Amino acid sequence: MVTKKTSMDFVRGVEAFATPAQCLNDVIQAWTEYLTVVEEERTKRSRIEAWEKSTLAEIQAKRDFLIGYLDRSFDERTNNFQSLFQAVDRAMSSGNNQQLGLALHAIVELAKSSPFKDIADLSTVKAALNDPEHVWDL
Repeated sequence: MVTKKTSMDFVRGVEAFATPAQCLNDVIQAWTEYLTVVEEERTKRSRIEAWEKSTLAEIQAKRDFLIGYLDRSFDERTNNFQSLFQAVDRAMSSGNNQQLGLALHAIVELAKSSPFKDIADLSTVKAALNDPEHVWDL
């Protein structure tokens, strides 16, 4: 059974709501705000996608450069080792122990060195990669 107090509470609750026109206005305003937020988020996603593409392209370019550097560095080492072993062969054929000792010493020193020693300091490499005027000695 509905008491008079319950009825009065219900009326006060209904009065707390705005008129139907106000409710409609609130819904329209919320929808408009929603559309604004959706557009802002789309714009943010577009910026992020553009940043992603440019960053990936930059990483790819640096990767290609580093791979090329390492390829050339190892090619140079290969040529150096081949030349030194040819010098060893010539020294052994001619019986020149002094030349043999020098060639073997050069082989050992070349083997001790690493093509990575020049890129061990990543901050130096990064600065060089970012410097368009940097000249790479290969």
